[in-house]
Amino acid sequence: MTTSDPQPSLTATTAKQVFPEPTVGALIVNQEGKILLAKSHKWFDKYTLPGGHIEVGESMTEAVRREVKEEVGLDVDVVEMLLVQEAVFAPEFYKKKHFIFIDFYCKSKDRQVKLDQNEIQDYIWVYPGAAYNLKLDSFTRKTLDRFLERSHGQ
Repeated sequence: MTTSDPQPSLTATTAKQVFPEPTVGALIVNQEGKILLAKSHKWFDKYTLPGGHIEVGESMTEAVRREVKEEVGLDVDVVEMLLVQEAVFAPEFYKKKHFIFIDFYCKSKDRQVKLDQNEIQDYIWVYPGAAYNLKLDSFTRKTLDRFLERSHGQ
């Protein structure tokens, strides 16, 4: 069947992204009580949480462990989900994307970070309260707020 109606025009964003993308993030705490923040060019060099997309057939906790291992080389224990946030075309991100962020509180016995140099360009271990003095993306800030509200930072 043909029609004379033209196809609706799609922006590059909607042509590439049909649905919101579910992603996981890890607020990682080491044995000293410091958290790991990662600097990414994708977030205009603001500090963010390591993480990424959930692959088909992968649970959220499996995705957190895999993404953390890929991006910063750490093995983590996933303690609990902290927060779910929606980012709809956030100007803080380098591309016009729609994400569902599912952030987890994780623990790591290891402090030796090995950056992938692709997603993450730099990192810092910092006490949670001191993280507010850094240039954080707004989603990381909200996850940190939730972490501290739950008294994990003590």
